[in-house]
Order: sequence, then C-alpha cells, then structure tokens
Amino acid sequence: MNWYEVVTYIVLFLMFLAGIRVVTTSNVIHAAISLVLALALSAALFLLLSADFVAWVLVLVYIGAVIVLFLFGIMITRAPLGVNAELDNEKKLIPALVSLGIFLSISYGLITSFSGEVSVESGATIEKIGLILLGRFVLPFEIVSFVLLAALIGGIALARKDAALISEDQI
Repeated sequence: MNWYEVVTYIVLFLMFLAGIRVVTTSNVIHAAISLVLALALSAALFLLLSADFVAWVLVLVYIGAVIVLFLFGIMITRAPLGVNAELDNEKKLIPALVSLGIFLSISYGLITSFSGEVSVESGATIEKIGLILLGRFVLPFEIVSFVLLAALIGGIALARKDAALISEDQI
C-alpha cells in the first residue's frame, strides 16, 4: 500500500465521519458545518483523482454558494436550532437498519459490477473547459449569471422587507 492509497482511505474515512455527523446532530448549524467538511473532503478526493476542475467547482458551487444559501435560509426563517420535540423521533432503529440494508445492497451491486482493469485517458483540462464555456456557450453562461444575480437581489429585498417590519422594541 503506497502513500496515495493511505491518503485516499484517510480522506474517505473522514468524509464518512463528517457525513454521519451531518445526519446525527440535532443542531442545524453544526450539521451545516459538518456538511462543509464533508464537501471539502470530497473535493480533496477529486483532487487526488486528478480532477482539478470538478474539485474546484465543488468548492465554489457547493461550499461557497449552497452552504451560504442554506445558512442564509436558516437565519431568515428563524428555524429552530436545537432539539425540537416535534422534529425528534425516538423510533430511529428501524429506519437506521433499513438505510443500512439499502446501503449494503447498493454497495454490493457496485462492487460486483465493476471488475478488471480500468484505462484512464487524459481528460479535458481547465483551459479547454474554459474555452468551451466562454467561447461557444458564452450566451447561456451570461444568461445564467443574470438569473442568479436577479435571485440574489430578490433574496436581499425579501430579507430587508422582513427586517423593516420588525420594530426596535422587538429586537
């Protein structure tokens, strides 16, 4: 076993622990931080697989945007942060066993379906992807950027509207 395999197994184990922490913690903020860690470790796994573009897109899009949006949504909706009696359920053993069974059956199917040597060809570089994205697909790229900008402005307007309705006595 070389250092590459050791690092890969360490990253996978830490990613598994972070994923378990995401679904088992009762604090939403702690779950979001654990999700950031799990996503960062999956980006590290892509870096180990020499998929630089996928790794950095994962960091920018998921960690940089989705998690911020998730935390922003928690702050705006004033969601409960701790254990809530309505959301916490004591019957966790049966769903956990069903989930474990589904996980094991999918894992078995994946492991047995792939056999033999895998040939790896050099994929597209970041430069090639950038040339395609900003060359041939520049118009859809710009349209998506304007739609995202409009969504951001709309979210800020909705957040400010709710904040304006709260008087200083209620703070």
